Amino acid sequence: MNTTPQTQTALARSVTAEEEPSLDLYPGRGLAKLHLAWKDITEGARLYRLSYALGWLDIRLRYRGSMLGPFWLTLTTAITVAAMGTLYGTLFHTNLRVYLPFLSFSLILWAWLNMVVSDGCSVFSNAHGMIHSMRMPLSVHVSRICVRALLTFLHSVPVIAVLFLIFGITPRLTWEIPASLIVFITDTFAIGLLCGVLGARFRDVSPVMASIMQILFFITPILWRPELIYLGRQYMLLDPAYPLIEIVRAPIMNDHIRPSIWLAALFYSAMLWGLAVILFARVRARISYWV
Repeated sequence: MNTTPQTQTALARSVTAEEEPSLDLYPGRGLAKLHLAWKDITEGARLYRLSYALGWLDIRLRYRGSMLGPFWLTLTTAITVAAMGTLYGTLFHTNLRVYLPFLSFSLILWAWLNMVVSDGCSVFSNAHGMIHSMRMPLSVHVSRICVRALLTFLHSVPVIAVLFLIFGITPRLTWEIPASLIVFITDTFAIGLLCGVLGARFRDVSPVMASIMQILFFITPILWRPELIYLGRQYMLLDPAYPLIEIVRAPIMNDHIRPSIWLAALFYSAMLWGLAVILFARVRARISYWV
């Protein structure tokens, strides 16, 4: 979401002198490209307060003048879970005490992931004004959409909390919860960076990714539980979205995670980060010209 020049100036002034980024657009050669790209990412991480301010500003501007504001997301999530949970729970002959919390958490996690993908495809295009007028790491704009997606997710958390209290579901407090959240959050950044680079160069990436995400929504266990496919459940690991969502969902739903799911999640995470960083390093100096 674009901001006004006055807002951009105010946010730029919020960055103190010692935090002022040094953006080097020199393309470099060989390993120098990777060094400059990684420097861009680390300097963008150092400006986390700016990323948070921009993400929160996007939320406020999106719901400016609304009576409930961002809590329309909470209400929409509650209505969606109630309607879809009753329908699909009946179709799948599933116990609603188990299915409703599963469906609510799955839909909210998927909405988080889908928002990063959809916004990531146009992250640099939408921020062209700031890219052309301000000297800051390009990764800040990716962090901005990740913060925006995280804040949107947090507004739907009350629905999950209420359902967990009603149906007596207690998360397993193990190392898996913080570890899975770290993997998920860092992977969303890599997804946003990869989609942003591709979307800046090819405008067709946005509809292509929308179609891919729609297909993944139906083949990934979001509306249906993974236990419904027993003999072929190992083949679900070929779906990159399944391990990423399952490592977060299972411990919070008090379910156990198979080691193969963790291995698949870490494998896809390494592949995703490697591809995102290499591609970003290769074209980073050209993004400002593409947008």
